[in-house]
Amino acid sequence: MNHKNWIPFRIRNNREQDLAALLLRSDPLAGGDRRKTASKPLVIVCHGFTGSKEGRGQALAMGEELALFGYGTLLFDFAGSGESDGEDQDRTLSGQVEDLAAVVKWARREGFGSIILTGRSFGGSTVLSYAALDRQIAAVCTWAAVARLERLFLPLVGGNAAGPAEELVTVKSDEGQLTLKRRFFQDLKQHNLSSCAAAIAPRSLLIIHGSADQSVPAEDAEILYQSAGEPKKLVIIEGADHRFSGHINQVWQAFFSWLEEILINK
Repeated sequence: MNHKNWIPFRIRNNREQDLAALLLRSDPLAGGDRRKTASKPLVIVCHGFTGSKEGRGQALAMGEELALFGYGTLLFDFAGSGESDGEDQDRTLSGQVEDLAAVVKWARREGFGSIILTGRSFGGSTVLSYAALDRQIAAVCTWAAVARLERLFLPLVGGNAAGPAEELVTVKSDEGQLTLKRRFFQDLKQHNLSSCAAAIAPRSLLIIHGSADQSVPAEDAEILYQSAGEPKKLVIIEGADHRFSGHINQVWQAFFSWLEEILINK
């Protein structure tokens, strides 16, 4: 398996924007009896706030490992990110949820079986928000997801999101310098991620976080875990930062083991 096996394509969202995507189908020799089934499980991956679908190569490598276990993987850029249409200053969490809805709709049209969502950081918040609404999503996994949106983002605008929605605001964060519209901060009020986590049950929820995350404290993971119903699992990677630098294999191990549990209990 190598990067050449990824299929590039585009998915249209409901704002008439094309989202750049990559698909890797599962290894036809993987998965035992599952190879006799037309519909295969698919993992859809949502990148972080300033990231892109390839995840600096790590998302590609993870997808290639997943293929060996019988899973397909779909990576995509949110509107305004990577190779997708749109401007990054127009991003909102509600917009990312709409983008994910378009991607899931595409996957279902293609006949994929169980759809599992995973996302890092703001992408993790996106998958929680979407899966709370779409009860057909099989399971959800978050990596370093934000639970307290306003607590994290409002300080970037002096604690006050009031003002014209289209006004541009330049902010500095751990992700670098960004220019956003005030609409981004105003939109956060529409999303209660503790309630979203609670709405995942009875589907399985895996929450992965680093103990040394300076961007999104591990307390956010605890909040999501306490809010969620069963079945749920919390994995804290000791010493890991927000990007899980030097700890990605531990994250993969937790994620892959959880996927195997889901398959067995299905």
